[in-house]
Amino acid sequence: MLNKIQKNPYTALAPALTLILVMLGASLLYAIAESLGFISVIGQSDVSFRAYRAALAADSEFWVSLAFSLWVSITATLLASAFALLVAVWLNNHRTQSDTLALNWNLAFPHLVFATALLLFLSQSGLLARWAAALSLITATDQFPVLVRDRYGIGIILHYIGKEIPFLALIVLAVLRSQPIGYDVVAQNLGANFWQRLRHITIPQVAPALLSGSLLVFGFIFSSYEVPAILGVGYPRALPVLALRFFLDPDLRARSEGMVLSLIITVIVMLVAVVSLRLEKK
Repeated sequence: MLNKIQKNPYTALAPALTLILVMLGASLLYAIAESLGFISVIGQSDVSFRAYRAALAADSEFWVSLAFSLWVSITATLLASAFALLVAVWLNNHRTQSDTLALNWNLAFPHLVFATALLLFLSQSGLLARWAAALSLITATDQFPVLVRDRYGIGIILHYIGKEIPFLALIVLAVLRSQPIGYDVVAQNLGANFWQRLRHITIPQVAPALLSGSLLVFGFIFSSYEVPAILGVGYPRALPVLALRFFLDPDLRARSEGMVLSLIITVIVMLVAVVSLRLEKK
């Protein structure tokens, strides 16, 4: 029995998991209490669902922010997954000693730094707009396309595509390089072209890992604050940005609505994580 417990992988993780569960549990209890109107800072102890009714009202900004967050998260995840698959397949067919250097180099940059660099390059007063004006491609920098701080979230999507392709490509590449190449060679000898081998051999091999990684990427994008805050606009804004706006409101009673939004984000991300874990076990 003791030997069985020692071999259980969760035994070694128990100290870290305990700390994480305690911190997560305390945060959730605090958020639930404030979402119900219990705010000790201002001496408010009346429990009610007023914040839930206000946040989920039909004319609330919550629905616009939820749609915007889903649009950005789903689009960025799908595009990053598709490009990551193609990058991983290409790298698998062109093996060198430093073939993953560019992917690891990209991952070394924090999201905050990458978003700031993207803003400096792609804004209408950025480097690309000035180079285009200097080359007489445009007459003034304000004619440069609006690629960041736009209402459709193009800049946010471009950021996450650039950052998540390396992450997903490394996952897919690890799966591809652990598989025998016999199926691919046989299919090629039988006359299958690249796209047929990709559809009938490669994708079934990497689908579980790619889908699991894509769900984690979706959860990360959906709950991220800093990139939508830097590259987004005031309206529509992502759910985490809207939640923090309520939390920073001078009227401390607005914190309750911010906590409601934070709890909704947490529930959605935890559901995605559970689905990802279940897929990983299959």
